Amino acid sequence: MNTAAVILIAGVAGFAVTGALGFIMIPWLRKLNFGQTILDIAPNRSGKRTTPTMGGFMFIIGTCAAILLAVATDKLTGGDIAASGSLLPEEMYTKLWSGVVMALAFALIGFVDDYIKVAMHQNLGLTVKQKTVMQFFVSLAYLTGLYMGMNGAPHMFIPFVGAVETGFFHWIFGIVMIYAAVNAVNLTDGVDGLCGSITLTTAVSIGVIAALKGFFGFSMAAAALAGACLGFVLWNKKPAKVFMGNTGSMFLGGMVVALAYAVGCPLLLLLAGIAYVIVGASDILQIVYFKKTGGKRLFEMAPVHHHLKIIGWSEKKIALVFTAVNVLGGLAAVAVINYSGYIL
Repeated sequence: MNTAAVILIAGVAGFAVTGALGFIMIPWLRKLNFGQTILDIAPNRSGKRTTPTMGGFMFIIGTCAAILLAVATDKLTGGDIAASGSLLPEEMYTKLWSGVVMALAFALIGFVDDYIKVAMHQNLGLTVKQKTVMQFFVSLAYLTGLYMGMNGAPHMFIPFVGAVETGFFHWIFGIVMIYAAVNAVNLTDGVDGLCGSITLTTAVSIGVIAALKGFFGFSMAAAALAGACLGFVLWNKKPAKVFMGNTGSMFLGGMVVALAYAVGCPLLLLLAGIAYVIVGASDILQIVYFKKTGGKRLFEMAPVHHHLKIIGWSEKKIALVFTAVNVLGGLAAVAVINYSGYIL
């Protein structure tokens, strides 16, 4: 089947399934009383609003269903989009499917955290230590899969340097990078439409990179994720009818990491996901500044999008500005990969 058609099928299916699930899952979550009470931190507002959470299941189902539909459709017409590219088919399959499994594993961690908070009414959820240990083992399992898929010779592309074998650094860099990226994506949740919109643009930019380099299976997965994010944003834009919860944001973190690794350049998230970098860095800066100054704050509240809300920015403006910044970062990522001697 024509690869462009398969990619289009994935994007449309991701959007349609996720959007349609909103009519089913949002009332269901309300019925289960899986709501989240949010204190509005905007100036001159002291009200609280209760909105269903764990809506991330909508785009988790949408993304996975779209990928499976696209792969199955292509298979039935004699194609094998999951193996298209310059790498060995085994490595292509490993990168695609292990990435999806990793994202689902992170979603499971997020679900446990959400369930403790919402269903068991414990505001703290999992402790930082518990989440860190769980994320460590998920990351280790994923990196092991990549290691085996690369026949014990892990490698990655570094812009303007070329393809390099990473050796033992594969494990050290991978664990640090995956942990940082997934949690940075998690931090971008908290403003209506923000995390979904940023992830949509990140998925599009990585999907374009994958297509330019002939990795159409990865473009297909990116299209499925982008479509699902768009379908969710329609329900999550202000005023939000549902929140994604940690279940959703951690799945998105796992997926963008998987896509970056799939094209062989996890470093591209520094540009394609620059909004995540800004948000994560602002949280770190707040903590460091607080400790170094004996209690002073660099921002009114961290991460920085909460600071902007407190000083008067609307949630719509925050989402639009951060998404626009991420679009520019995505364009820069496409340019860097395309003109830096990319080869794997």
